[in-house]
Amino acid sequence: MTVSADIKKLERVFLPKDFTITTWEALEPYFKNLTERVINSTEALQQWLKDISELEAVVSEDACWRQIKMTCDTTNPELEEAFTFFMMEIQPKIQPYADVLNKKLIASPFTEALDHEKYFTYLRSVKKNIDLFREDNIPLQAELSVMQQQYGNIAGKMTVEVNGKEFTLQQAGKFLESHDRSLREEVYRKIQERRLQDKEAMHELYTSLIRKRDQVAKNAGYANYRDYKFVELGRFDYSKEDCFQFHEAVKLHVLPLVDKIYQQKKQKLGLDTLRPWDTEAEPDGIKSLHPFTTGKDLLDKSVTCFSKMHPFFADCLRKMEELKHFDLESRKGKAPGGYNCPLTESGAPFIFMNAAGQMGDVTTMVHEGGHAIHSFLSHHLELSAFKEYPMEIAEVASMSMELFSMNHWESFFDNEEDLKRAKEHQLERTITIFPWIATIDKFQHWVYENPSHTPEERTEKWMEITKEFSTGAIDTSGLEAYRQISWQRQLHLFEVPFYYIEYGIAQLGAIGLWMQYIQNPQKALDNYMNALSLGGTKTLPDLYAAAGLKFDLSPDHIKTLMQFVNEQMELL
Repeated sequence: MTVSADIKKLERVFLPKDFTITTWEALEPYFKNLTERVINSTEALQQWLKDISELEAVVSEDACWRQIKMTCDTTNPELEEAFTFFMMEIQPKIQPYADVLNKKLIASPFTEALDHEKYFTYLRSVKKNIDLFREDNIPLQAELSVMQQQYGNIAGKMTVEVNGKEFTLQQAGKFLESHDRSLREEVYRKIQERRLQDKEAMHELYTSLIRKRDQVAKNAGYANYRDYKFVELGRFDYSKEDCFQFHEAVKLHVLPLVDKIYQQKKQKLGLDTLRPWDTEAEPDGIKSLHPFTTGKDLLDKSVTCFSKMHPFFADCLRKMEELKHFDLESRKGKAPGGYNCPLTESGAPFIFMNAAGQMGDVTTMVHEGGHAIHSFLSHHLELSAFKEYPMEIAEVASMSMELFSMNHWESFFDNEEDLKRAKEHQLERTITIFPWIATIDKFQHWVYENPSHTPEERTEKWMEITKEFSTGAIDTSGLEAYRQISWQRQLHLFEVPFYYIEYGIAQLGAIGLWMQYIQNPQKALDNYMNALSLGGTKTLPDLYAAAGLKFDLSPDHIKTLMQFVNEQMELL
């Protein structure tokens, strides 16, 4: 397929070219226009939908920039105020209008004349939003949007001192690759002790979020927030039972491989017992991997790597660099984590991460790069709503890129041995992430099925689930206090509830695409780009089919994919 990264900002037709969101009073007339407009033909309906789409793109991009700026500098109160203003004063006032517009679309006699295939997923989503909408939830959702960001504020201030220097927790993580086992243990304990200092603040924040989310669900007539959230996330194609099946499959077919990986690690390091601070280390005489130096170096090497897969992939990164849409290096006062933020009007997204010179940062960069390519490939779709693709395909975009790009990692490593170790690291991570995904997902099911639990009950349940998905190969004795709060490092629990099993589902899709890539790289990339260019215009099983994949969470399917990854590891 022919594609270009020379992305153009959407042409404004409905709003003035220089319009920016300052107050609700300035924005409201556009919503009023749309709600009051008479629609007397199919053509008029299509133009009305385009005008809604334009307004949505402008509003969405404004909100995104407020969040980007705030996460890049959590110490600046003005940036936090700008974000909070939007979430408390603008967003809540949009929601009733959005509901009116949704109902107007469904009630219009001309909606029937729209191309059923093209509009099916969009109209399905609109109906779902009408069903979920409750006036009572508007202030609660506004408060939740602001409260969720407190996680970044707490975590962004966490630093530790190593060898007389201050490091963010992300930066300190590189010491866990040191040959000096006592230094590794010292830094591991410092990181955990620092987390313990904010244990109560995190518990209190999470408790408040759970209570508020439960209220939102009850207001909308749902038994619990899990059932509500499944509908809100548009999980039309799988159920909670499929999630439970996935958890069991991880225990059956993934844990034995994880155990094997850590047993080999223990032998390699010549240790009697493998402790949590040993899992990233290399044996004496082997230097830890240093794939890049600065954020600029990481970006340049990623461009080189992407250009070897497909020139278009590299062009996407170059376009983002030209627009200054990157903030890559870890520093104090920056929110933790990494993300690709789609900018619906501009088209070229923004990548945020906390690079500290480690192998994991390369994985994060190519992962977010995959998301970015998804944004570029779906930008041509005519309505903003068509670009709202399911997370289970969004993560296929990013996780496939991790696996595709491995064949071109010589951009980061100048010798064969380091390259081989980097690939091993990636494949180990491809497998070892599954138990953590299952743990976080199973934990959330329990949390929201039992919303009035105490922090003590939460801790007890977390430890029980952690044990279920743990390998006996790592000795965690004496570390209970740290393990009890290990869930607090997972920002998804706080900021994007229930968004986590997507990584597991998508990893299965990514492994499937990688199998294709090994047999026929060109065909696999065509399938990949074809599926991503559809945005959210098809159902999840159809999007998987477009990528030449089967949407399947069964233990048998998972077993087949795990065997394949295991074979690839043995080939290394």
